[in-house]
Amino acid sequence: MPANLPPQYYELEREFNKESEPHEKLRLAKELLALMPKHKGTDKLQAEMKAKIAKLKKQVEEGSKKHGAHRVDLHSHIEREGAAQVIMIGPPNSGKSSLLASLTHARPLVADYPFTTREPLAGMMVFETVKFQLIDTPAITDDQFQTYLPNLIRQADLVAIVCDVSTFDSEKCLETLFARLEEKGIILGNRLPEEAENPRFVRKICIVVAHKYLDGDWEAVLPRLRQRYPGFEFVPTSILDDESLNNFRAAVFRILRIMRVYTKRIGHEPEFEDPIILHEGGTVEEAARVLHKDFAYKLQFAKVWGKGKFEGQRVKNNFVLSDGDIVEFHI
Repeated sequence: MPANLPPQYYELEREFNKESEPHEKLRLAKELLALMPKHKGTDKLQAEMKAKIAKLKKQVEEGSKKHGAHRVDLHSHIEREGAAQVIMIGPPNSGKSSLLASLTHARPLVADYPFTTREPLAGMMVFETVKFQLIDTPAITDDQFQTYLPNLIRQADLVAIVCDVSTFDSEKCLETLFARLEEKGIILGNRLPEEAENPRFVRKICIVVAHKYLDGDWEAVLPRLRQRYPGFEFVPTSILDDESLNNFRAAVFRILRIMRVYTKRIGHEPEFEDPIILHEGGTVEEAARVLHKDFAYKLQFAKVWGKGKFEGQRVKNNFVLSDGDIVEFHI
């Protein structure tokens, strides 16, 4: 029986054969398997691809044990820490490193010359009681795109494009950035499509950081960029303006659509230091599962305190929580 593979399969197969980076090769292998029609004519092909996936997974897992949590080698990934992982990308001298230094305790090399950042560096950014992992990366240009960057971008929860709005070159730099990413199969947007589209492309939510907005020609440049990219969220920032930096923190929290749930032991006061992080629409049972899967299984009911609820409201496991709710679990 013929395999009857779709044209997209052969195009993707060529990319798979050319790729050498293990994480990216694994992603392409999974996409190839998903594209295969499921019938007797592809049984052998499916088995071979599953064997390749298993081999690549082992290779990736062995490689992941060799790097540290914050500074990693060029052919690895960064383990997610905190509520979400936010990767900063942009052209040379856009100010990514200065932002990382201002928003976290990380100390990247900051200089006025381009390509100062040679490898990714992570730090923890705090917004109220939530910690986000913020990653600085090398610049992207027409002829500069580190081989490991596509995988880092794909694994991140949010992409922050850092753009220097003090110069008119920023518009051309953004065009180059979007074009280079599309070459690598990554499309950035202000929202994700409701249905899966072309499997060759990964779509990521992004925010445009209009950095250095108090310098140079920003008052003329920023409106032009907003007009050129309608629908994208622009957040003006400057390391000289603490309020703008906090606006960026708040925007990350809002765009990721997550919420904080605080816990309370029976007979004790609520604990506000280390909240449970859920996606909007998360339930009592999901919050309990974050603590421990067995805890969620044994859960009988919960009491909830929060906006729009009466004090200690008794709720079932499928009760939908809101940001800032306090939950007391009963097993």
